[in-house]
Amino acid sequence: MIEHGFEIIDFHSHFPVPTDFSGRQSPGPENEKSEHLTKARSEESKKILSDYAQKLRAEWRLAHGFHAPETEEMSDEELAEKWSKEVDRYGIDKVVFVTGGGNERLANIVSRYPDKFIGFAHHNPHEKGADNLLRKSVNEMGLRGYKIIAPALDTPIDHPSAYPTWEAAADLEIPVLIHFGVLGGGGGVSQHVNMSPLSLHDVARDFASVQFVIPHLGCGYVRELLHLMWSCPNVHVDTSGSNQWIRWMPEEITVKSLLRKYLETVGHERIIFGSDSSWFPRGFSVRYFEDQVRDLRELNASNDQMEAIFNGNARKLLKL
Repeated sequence: MIEHGFEIIDFHSHFPVPTDFSGRQSPGPENEKSEHLTKARSEESKKILSDYAQKLRAEWRLAHGFHAPETEEMSDEELAEKWSKEVDRYGIDKVVFVTGGGNERLANIVSRYPDKFIGFAHHNPHEKGADNLLRKSVNEMGLRGYKIIAPALDTPIDHPSAYPTWEAAADLEIPVLIHFGVLGGGGGVSQHVNMSPLSLHDVARDFASVQFVIPHLGCGYVRELLHLMWSCPNVHVDTSGSNQWIRWMPEEITVKSLLRKYLETVGHERIIFGSDSSWFPRGFSVRYFEDQVRDLRELNASNDQMEAIFNGNARKLLKL
């Protein structure tokens, strides 16, 4: 049990299922260029990149003292029970799973522990009927928000094809969490049409009642996120993840310096705690939580500000 004088809502975690939605449309750029790339060369490149990513992940786990993810297959019911015990262990009020094997599957998972779990819809905003699927996911399945991984889409995030989906989100009054920036950790994607948070600029202004959340403190695009938040009062930032991208920035920054910058600019009302937790045996990434609590306390954040960041702001967005 964590005792810090405030309740905890983890606004950004992932239910650890073996398969999940990639968000890719077809046909897309990869399919178009495949006719110019031999299968053998493609497989060779995939292996080189995979080996590199695994090397960096192993180094990251070693630095943080994390064990490798469990390889034993478990049912959704067993994993949900483990996560329920994790919530109790740390005294977390609620955990939001922003992905978890598709909308129907995640809805079934969170329905097992409705007092502890909240789930988000997670599907391509550009696909035909995406707006109706979002309405169904919220109104019939009981999901409470919408998660998108922008660099996993083959279509620009501000393309008109997604406007019916934004309209649905506005009608439903749900938060929309969109990942921008480097994707997949070291060895992942670092160049894409949807890489910068500023690609959301027109959408966020056209749908000013929709509350958008950009995770991982900007994920390499801090300047762009700050400019977006300057322009759009309906854009928030979450603190989730290891934020290992910070090591790969040319300037010397830390999670603490980023928290200071966001406090000084957008204020505590638009900062939301998340952990990016998922797999076991790590479970809830308590180290990230404790580091952020320490950083904010050392920045002289008041009790009211701590309360807002670690649960109050999430409550408002989720209408709890």
